[in-house]
Amino acid sequence: MKSLNIQYNPRIDQLRWLAATIVFLFHFYIEYRNAGGAPATTAWLGIVTEGHTGVGLFFTLSGFLFMQIALHQQQIVYRDFLRNRMLRIFPLFFTVFLLATSIGRDKFQAQDILYIFATNLGNAPTGISVITGAAWCISLEFLFYLIFPFLARFAMEQGARYLLKLLALMLFFKLAVYTESERSTLMYFSTFVGRFDQFLIGMLAAMLVQRHGAVLQRHSAWLAPLALLLAFGNSALQAHVASFNAVPKSAFWITWSMQESAVWALVIVAWVALTRALPAWLERVLCHGGKISFSFYLLHMAVIHFLAKTFGLVPVTGHGALDAVLLGLLVYGATWALATLSYNAIEEPFLKLRRKYGAPQPS
Repeated sequence: MKSLNIQYNPRIDQLRWLAATIVFLFHFYIEYRNAGGAPATTAWLGIVTEGHTGVGLFFTLSGFLFMQIALHQQQIVYRDFLRNRMLRIFPLFFTVFLLATSIGRDKFQAQDILYIFATNLGNAPTGISVITGAAWCISLEFLFYLIFPFLARFAMEQGARYLLKLLALMLFFKLAVYTESERSTLMYFSTFVGRFDQFLIGMLAAMLVQRHGAVLQRHSAWLAPLALLLAFGNSALQAHVASFNAVPKSAFWITWSMQESAVWALVIVAWVALTRALPAWLERVLCHGGKISFSFYLLHMAVIHFLAKTFGLVPVTGHGALDAVLLGLLVYGATWALATLSYNAIEEPFLKLRRKYGAPQPS
């Protein structure tokens, strides 16, 4: 998806595609298991069984991209920035929120409309149904939007040390609240305490690229595959030590978001620095996947759940693992088609209303 405020970089869209695809695999696996499919028997499939890590990639990528824009523009007009962010996320998010309130019609109370600002807390309407459950993270994303122009300004004035100070505070908050929650894993997974540091780490990664971009480009040919391998291994570590679905409380999760984001930040800086082009057809496919990634992310659970409840586990070949792969590809294709429709009908018309939010530069 092209920005009006910085030169288009297809690598960003490719990373958006990757994040959305990882989250899709995670939710497909859960639905597959609920339908009676065989469980993964090795932690090395953690990129699937712990595919919620794709959300960490999304958050880190947000911090990275917006800090890149801030470094390019030097100054951001707050009103225009928020206007663009609203045009970007609100139309589709509000559609999903209305879908959620329709599903929960009989239990809806007037005050529930306030959950539009806090989909990650309490009994938000979007959390009642698996169909709209992916919307939980939008409130955290928008919280970041609200304060990002200030963070960017202070980081550009004081340097990376400002963001490091905030990360030190976030680590203290994580330690302090650990004993106060019996479900600390969920707290770290879905709240400010567990996620805000990922935006900050993404911002730090953008500052790293600005300062050492040439060095990163020279080493990107080996750095990019190494970073992807580390991300793969990091998910395997989590699956082995403290799986999200199996451990309601674990000290491992105190530092998990920082560790997760640091690895994804390495993936981002290495992939953005990569100068070797992918095959043209693959570039087009992945960039389209990035363009529709917001619709793909918000709607994929509805597609997965609907098809699972309608058709169940279809024995395509009779071989369990092969059937899982084939079904996954079919559901992925259906989600891709729906996301493309959603992007064209809901997102794109509003995106055309965006405008530049960088302050005019003196002539």
